[in-house]
Amino acid sequence: MEKQEKRGKFSSSLGFILAATGSAVGLGNLWKFPYIAGQSGGAVFLIIYIIFVFLLGVPIMIGEMAIGRKTKLNPIGAYKTLNKKYTFIGVIGVVGAFVILSYYSVIGGWVLKYITAYITGNNITDSTNYYQSFISSSIEPILWHFIFMAATCFIVLKGVSAGIEKFSKVLLPALFIIIIVIAVRSMTFEGAAAGIKYFLVPNWSDIDSLPKLGKVVVAAMGQVFFSLSLGMGTMITYGSYLKKGSNIQKSAVLVPIFDTIFAILAGLAILPAVFAFGFEPSAGPGLLFETLPKVFSSMPFGIVFGLMFFVLVFFAAITSSVSLLEVVTSFCIDNLKMKRKTAAILISIIMALIGILAALSFGVLQDVKIFGSTIFDSMTFLSDKVIMPIGGMLMCIFVGHIWGVDNIALEISNGGVIPFKWKNLFSIIMKYIAPALIMIIFISSLFA
Repeated sequence: MEKQEKRGKFSSSLGFILAATGSAVGLGNLWKFPYIAGQSGGAVFLIIYIIFVFLLGVPIMIGEMAIGRKTKLNPIGAYKTLNKKYTFIGVIGVVGAFVILSYYSVIGGWVLKYITAYITGNNITDSTNYYQSFISSSIEPILWHFIFMAATCFIVLKGVSAGIEKFSKVLLPALFIIIIVIAVRSMTFEGAAAGIKYFLVPNWSDIDSLPKLGKVVVAAMGQVFFSLSLGMGTMITYGSYLKKGSNIQKSAVLVPIFDTIFAILAGLAILPAVFAFGFEPSAGPGLLFETLPKVFSSMPFGIVFGLMFFVLVFFAAITSSVSLLEVVTSFCIDNLKMKRKTAAILISIIMALIGILAALSFGVLQDVKIFGSTIFDSMTFLSDKVIMPIGGMLMCIFVGHIWGVDNIALEISNGGVIPFKWKNLFSIIMKYIAPALIMIIFISSLFA
């Protein structure tokens, strides 16, 4: 039998925070957050979102990080160690990461396509036709999907410290600088003030009924899960690489704060420009690939800003995809005793092959439907509206009622060394509030 590979570790708390923030800051911030905010009342959505970041995001992140650090294992191994009967919760997380990356890398491939277009001087004036003809073609979406998956695999192959941590330390600061530049430029357009006001000044008169408020609340709660990478095993996996003396409470607060800052900057980078050029903020998923290229083609030096923006999106996407691949790779290393190289390459190939179906679901496979939805939409529905909320809810129930708050508090406080001042509040949230709110997300999204 092969000797088991030595388990990796983050070299510092900063490295872990940057890697965890990189996992959280992804397409959820730059692709989904602005259009969800645009569809859900702008500043009203933002306020409710921030409330749920701290009410749901921070406690759940604390729980996932603590489970990982306590067991030093991937999600499946972690739950199996703590209570064998609940191993299935870990299975949900690993399956979730697998499903998500299989289609996430397709969108990552689209981003690479747009980067190449701007590098070659294409101003993408007819962005709708450009986007539709690209995603409906038979070869290009698969090619770019493969390239993005290969880039993700390359970083994971390097390991925890030399790969994930090292790249995060470079990509996160670069990401921050680029998004600041784009946000400043966006807010200086003539007419941008309307977009800034829409995003930062709440207009409660738009939310004039309980059903409308409920819709915004559910959208905000769901976005917290998607944006913070909760319920998909990433924070358990990254937590398993933490050193024993690390401060989980501090990390679990800083990561959501940094992620929220990036989300707000993304809104300021996108929505003012959208308003300034007369486009709809509620454009939906096409906001990134259709509306924004129209904005860039209408502005001076549009090719330069278009290139900067999609490089930004690529940095965000790759840091998240790395965390998703690491979840499954970690399982193969821990449970199947594979070498990192073998595991990462094998899983990447399988994901890339499954992703072909998602890549072609806008073209030759567009008529293939699963319960009335395309393959791509079915995969996103399965991950966003089923796997993540169920995984998150079961984790809360496990921590609150099975493993027990006293046991997790010992881990969080490093055996009493670091006071866990929020223990009572944490207990109430994990036992009652979070499971109830997540159940609301789950039921509402199923019938949306």
